[in-house]
Amino acid sequence: MTVIDNTQEHSTRILLVEDHASFRQALAFMFAREGEFAVAGQAGSLAEARAFLRKTPDAFDVAVVDLALPDGDGFGLIEELSSRPDMMTLVLSASLEPNRFARAVEAGASGVLHKSAPIDDIVEAVRRLRSGEALLSPAEVVEMLRMVSSRKRQEEYETRRAIEKLTPREKQVLTALGEGLASKDIAEKLHVTVETERTHMVNFLGKLDVHSRLQALVFAARHGLVEIR
Repeated sequence: MTVIDNTQEHSTRILLVEDHASFRQALAFMFAREGEFAVAGQAGSLAEARAFLRKTPDAFDVAVVDLALPDGDGFGLIEELSSRPDMMTLVLSASLEPNRFARAVEAGASGVLHKSAPIDDIVEAVRRLRSGEALLSPAEVVEMLRMVSSRKRQEEYETRRAIEKLTPREKQVLTALGEGLASKDIAEKLHVTVETERTHMVNFLGKLDVHSRLQALVFAARHGLVEIR
């Protein structure tokens, strides 16, 4: 986390959230050479960005955020930033996947750009956002949100299909898992062997496309299959 105290009165204060130090420093240099911008902070991870926002919540006007960061994607951070009055977020992504841009818009991004864009274009994009211009046309925004809705419908369909594949016994094992029981206790409660309990566990992990008991429990709780006690 780098703090740069070069803010000036009437400057647009920038928070750079980018894990590649060379690219981040190049961005900082290009912004700093423009009199209207002041790079007020640089972060290489979500944790560092959130630390900045906790310590100096009103220190930034625009965040330039890379979607792919070492400690997770930037969607949650975008949502947090969009909830702040007068805060704008320009999202950068190395991915050409339209759905990622669409999710960023849904999360509250003011604009999106591919990371292959020239740095001058990134600086100009921030300038345009601050002047009230839209980087995306209304038609592009509608199309992106349509893609998000389509993705959500597909995910909901896949979730329903996964749940429908569960047998009554597998659901019982999930319920017992939600009660905090270990494998041996689940087996005793359902009057089966530990090996059978494990077989049920392996089966529903595959059906739900998860890789651990914890992931299965989170999935089940999220979709109302179990009540966590």
